[in-house]
Amino acid sequence: QVQLVESGGGLVQAGGSLRLSCAASGRTFSNYAMGWFRQAPGKEREFVAAIGRNDGSTLYTDSVKGRFTISRDNAKNTVYLQMNSLKPEDTAVYYCAADRYTIITVIPSHYHYWGQGTQVTVSS
Repeated sequence: QVQLVESGGGLVQAGGSLRLSCAASGRTFSNYAMGWFRQAPGKEREFVAAIGRNDGSTLYTDSVKGRFTISRDNAKNTVYLQMNSLKPEDTAVYYCAADRYTIITVIPSHYHYWGQGTQVTVSS
């Protein structure tokens, strides 16, 4: 079992930055592929970024490329999402997720563990 707790959300003006953190329980954090997803009101949950469990490879959805950076610190059992140049359309609840079985994945159903989410609101 893995428990995930997100933090770092908040209200920021357009063009600003936030760094989300996701702390994971357990000793085998490095064995998990990690992902960030988001869900805006009235919309489906969408993939944002993922980082692999072996070589730290990364994937991003097109809308955040060049603005967001996913990283992980296995010694701290934590994955981060650095978000720069934020836009109002980035407003959503952001969730982190962990998957034990794939190297890296963008598919929500592949992730077995989810955090409770953290709200990010970007004002124009």
